[in-house]
This record gives sequence, structure tokens and C-alpha cells, in this order.
Amino acid sequence: MPVKKFSQKPVWLITFFALFSLALTLILPSHLVAQEETNPLLTEFKTPFGTPPFDLIKNEHFLPAIKKGIEAQQAEIEAIVNNPNPPTFENTILAFDRTGKLLSQVMAVFGTLQGANTSPELQKIAMEATPLTTQHRSSIYLNDRLFARIKSVYDRKNELKLGQEEKFLLEKTYQDFVRAGALLQPEAKNRLREIDRELSMLSLRFGNNLLQETNSIKIVIENPKHLAGLPPEVVATAAEAAKNAGLEGKWVFTTHVPSMTPFLQYAQNRELRERLYKAYLSRGDRYNEYDNKEIIKKIIARRTERANLLGFPTYAHYSIDANMAKTPERVESFLLDLWKYALEKAKAEQAEMQQIADEEGAGIKIAGWDWWYYAEKLRKKKYNLEDNEIRPYFSIDNVLNGIFTLAGKLYGLKFEKRNDISVYHPEVMVFEVKEKNGQHLGILYFDFFPRPTKRSGAWTGGLRRQSFENGKRVAPLVTITCNFTRPTGNIPALLSLDEVETCFHEFGHALASLLSMGKYNNRFVPRDGVELPSQIMENWAFEPELLKLYAKHHATGEVIPDELIKKISNSSLFNQGFASTELLAASLLDLYWHKTIFKEDYEVNDFERQVLNKIGLIEAIAPRYRSTYFQHIFSGGYAAGYYVYIWAEMLDSDAFEAFKERGLFDQKTALKFRQEILEKYGTADYLQQYIKFRGREARLEPLLRKRGFIQ
Repeated sequence: MPVKKFSQKPVWLITFFALFSLALTLILPSHLVAQEETNPLLTEFKTPFGTPPFDLIKNEHFLPAIKKGIEAQQAEIEAIVNNPNPPTFENTILAFDRTGKLLSQVMAVFGTLQGANTSPELQKIAMEATPLTTQHRSSIYLNDRLFARIKSVYDRKNELKLGQEEKFLLEKTYQDFVRAGALLQPEAKNRLREIDRELSMLSLRFGNNLLQETNSIKIVIENPKHLAGLPPEVVATAAEAAKNAGLEGKWVFTTHVPSMTPFLQYAQNRELRERLYKAYLSRGDRYNEYDNKEIIKKIIARRTERANLLGFPTYAHYSIDANMAKTPERVESFLLDLWKYALEKAKAEQAEMQQIADEEGAGIKIAGWDWWYYAEKLRKKKYNLEDNEIRPYFSIDNVLNGIFTLAGKLYGLKFEKRNDISVYHPEVMVFEVKEKNGQHLGILYFDFFPRPTKRSGAWTGGLRRQSFENGKRVAPLVTITCNFTRPTGNIPALLSLDEVETCFHEFGHALASLLSMGKYNNRFVPRDGVELPSQIMENWAFEPELLKLYAKHHATGEVIPDELIKKISNSSLFNQGFASTELLAASLLDLYWHKTIFKEDYEVNDFERQVLNKIGLIEAIAPRYRSTYFQHIFSGGYAAGYYVYIWAEMLDSDAFEAFKERGLFDQKTALKFRQEILEKYGTADYLQQYIKFRGREARLEPLLRKRGFIQ
């Protein structure tokens, strides 16, 4: 069975956008408008809803605009530190929150293109811009005079008559500066600047290497006999990929998941399955110019040094200290407790598949490249369910309709397609999101299909964050980017169950942005709480009540039959041992990379092997991400934090039970979730937000039941 790949946040989200988690707005200083009329990034966007004019923006506009943005924010910071009046919440904390509008605007556009439609020219610009933006961020967070003013306000917080959101902003702003090194001595601050500069470049190189590797690795099939077992639509897609590669008359399969997974599921040729599977696992580990092993060693060493400078024994301690879990020990205990259940179930699944292989006289021991193939046979045997039987009911249009229907039932939202908004690629679709009464909420961009210019995985980003200016709400511009199965010929894009679930997942992230009502620009969400809004949405995807409303055959319009719904429901726990084990293995690998006292003479593959042997991972299962292509932790924001997906599943499983108890589309429960979780997202203490919604802290039992670990 194909395994769900959790949403992958792009490199730019950390390298650029998250470095400047400041105001996103399109109102620029008038002197910049006057001076830079030829650069669209430096003018007010005269477009519907202030959306970026992608049709006017050229590569050569970015670097000058980034430099202008840096200069503008530097001037804003200087105005704060040179203010002769004593520090107050308004002239220091609020003033700081309002800085960086221009830079944030430019970096949001640049980051979106870097992740979804990059090019050698953009990558070159990123290599030049990254040191500039990293140094700029350091100059802000290590600015003694700025921190002195912030600390002065923070030290008087109990005397000030602040609202809850203002108090939260003050506390988190102060903590951000401390975690960035504001309390360090000058020599240590200088070293921290050097480390941050080096880390930003290493992360960028890691991501670029992985993109090159993923795009360059493929298998080319010339003999039609080698296509045995593959469904017609999979063959057609491979033929189209070959044609696009100048190999007409042949078939191409790549390490992009929508291409690889169906090949591993259905191809009868075991040797070719092995070749593609091993090619996928070898990305970044082929001892070529794109090899990531030395980069990993340097990243871990620099992160460890950074944590030590800030008073933490390891980077895991530094990272998790800001999360709900608080300590690496608690995370490790949480993961290992789940690991016992998952490994036992995975071994049972392997035994069932081995029995099928033996009955067929295959004469093999189930290996990694056999798992998808025999899992599909096992699913058919146990549940009489095949992937190709399901896909016709889940065209991309139907899935979007299902998501929009759900958002309407829960929150009264409406979605209107817009054809008058500029996009960065012809495949991008744009929708205006409105309240039930027609009030504008925001703009949502969808970019669904893989291409060589797009990073792998799925993620939600933004071109403008929600905020308030002069008492008026500034609506967000949200992007959802995926790598789903492409349409072929006259057949629309037909999604697997995993792709459907991913679509619901990313839409949940988008809702957290679209429904946000925060007063200020900076948002502070613990990493292990980020996935709650996204993962709770997955729970509705295959509920019979909702399926009846959106799952319709793409050719006939027939509503998905009850028999097929029952099969989907009965198979919901199928292959959960595999799915849980590969997820937990990756989480533990990440944790041990960052909680080990690391030495640069370690060998990456040896370290990885030691970890996987230590936890007892069976040979037929690889971790969801091997180190050399673990983009989440080496060029994303999940270092020592990949565990957050399963942690957040504890939250979402518990939260969804509130809906199950009161009704799948219960308006009262939905309103409470919207008001306590989504509208306040990043503007209040996350644990207290959850308690206000649920009435208590989350319990583990719903997660154990959802994964099939207990009854």
C-alpha cells in the first residue's frame, strides 16, 4: 500500500520566510514607490486583492528588492533604538512587530518560486541572497540596543496593563531574542553569527542537491514485457514522461513518489522494482557532486556548537525546549512506547505477505522493494480492494469539491474560482475564500502536480500573512503546493487515498492562515502543535457521510457505492504497522542525530545504521526518510522535530473525538475549534488553547485506537 508522505515544508520556509516571521503587507513607504517604479516588487501591487503580479516579476528584480528590503528594515530598527523616549510596549514591541514589511513581501514571493517553480537563475540568486538575509537576521537579534529596550519592557511586564495577546507577544518576542543569543557575550555572538551564516548555506545546498538527485534518477524501460502488471493509466503516464524527456516510444519511471509508488505496487518485474527502490534510497548518497553526507556532518556539528553556546547540551535540548514536549527524554519515551506496538504489527504484516509469496512459489524473502507489491496483493486478498478500483472516484476536482463542502459545513466558507489573478505557472488555480455572508477572507492558490522545477513533497505557504493595520484586517494569501498524480490524455488526475488525505491535510494548514484573526504580525506556534489544524482535517476525508457528497466516478458521475465505502472503512487499519514503523523510525533517527554528542569523524551511513539496529527496525522497511534525503530536518524547520507529526496525531485524534461525540459536522463544536484553535493560532499559549477547546489535555488512547494498536 502506498504510504502517506506527510506534508513537507519547503527549504525557503526556513531559509527565508521563517527567518523573517514579521509583518506581511503590501503597503510600502511612499519614497520607495517613487524611486523604484520599474521594479514591481518595490511598488504597491495594483492587482486584485494586492496579489503579486507574477506576470511582471522577473528574476533580475529579486536581488535589488531583497537589498532594498534589508535597508528598509535596518532603518526601521534604527528608528526604534534611537527613540529618545523610554521603552514602552507601543514604541518598542509593537514597533518591532511592524518592521520588515517590504522584505517579508519580497521574500514571500521569492520563496514561493524557489519551492514551486525554481530555476538555475533563482538558485544562483538564493546562493547570493541567503548570506545577506542571514546576516541581516543576526544583526537584528544580536542588536544590543534593541534587545535592551525589549528587555526593559519585558522586565516591567507585570506592571503593564496588557491584554492577553499583547502579553503573549511581549513574552515570545523576548524569548525569541534570548534563543537567538541576545544574552551572549560579544565573542560568542560573533561566533553565533558565523554559525548561522554557515548553516543557512549548508541547508540551501542540501535542498538543491536533493532536487538535482530526484530529477536526475530514473529508469527507462524499452521492452513492453517489463510493464507487465502495471495499470494502463500508469503505463500512459510513463510514456508521456518518456516523450517529455525526448525518449518517445519508451517508458520512464522516476523517484518522484507519484511515479515510483504505482510501479512498486504493480510491476511484476522484481529486478526493476529493486532498481527503482534502491535508486530512491540512494538519493544524496551516491558519492557524486550532489552527495549530502559531508553536508549533514557539518550541519550537525554546527547545530551542536550553536546549542552549546546557548547553554544546551545538544541541539535536541535546544529545539524541544520551545515545544509542548519540553525535553528530548519525553519525546524519546513517547516514540519508543509507540514503537513497540508498531514493530509488532509490521512484523505480522510481513509474515502475511511472506505467506502469499510462498503460496505463489516466488521463492523470495520479502524485501523493501517487495513490500508495496505484496501489500497490494494482501489488500486485495483481505479486503477485496484495489487501488485502481478506488481512484476513479477521486478526481482532483471531486476532492477539491469535498474539501470545499467540508469547509462549508463546518465553518460556512465559500470558494469562488478567480481567473483574473496572476499566477507563477499555468497549472496554478486560484480561489477567493469568503465567509457565509460573502465577506472576503483571503486568497488560496493550488499547485498540484510534479515538475522538475518543484521540490518534492507537499506543503502550505504564504504570499501574505493575515494581520491588522489601522484597525482593518489584511487578508492572507495562502499557497498549497503538492506533487500528485498527473492527468493523462482525457483522463483527469485520479488520486490515491494517500494523496486525498494529503490534500485534506494541506487544506487544514491553509485554514489556520485563512481564519486567523491575530492582531499582530508575529506568530508563535510550538513545532509539535503546528500539525493539529492540518491533521484533524484528514479525519473527515473518508467518513461515509462526506464521501457520499464528493466521491463520484469521474466518467459516469456515479456516487461511490456503499460496498466500496465499506471496503475503504474496513481497510483503514491496513498496513498500519508499516506506516507507523517507517514514520517512527524517521522520527527516532532525527532525534538521535540531534541528541547525540556528535563528532565530525562519524560516518553518516554508519551512524544511521547504528540507530536503526538499536531500535530493531526490520530489514524490509526503511525509515520514511534516510538521512541523505531527510529534507525536513536538514533543509527545513523540523530539526529534532520530525516527531511532531505523531505528537500532533495524538492531539488531532483526541480533538476529532469531540466531533464524533457530537456530530461529524456539529456547528457548535466547529465554532469552538475555529475560535479557540484556528483564529488564535500563534497568538496564545497553545496548550491552554487546546484545553479551552477540549476541556482537558489530550489523551493518548484515541491515537492508539486510530493506529489500530488497541481496540
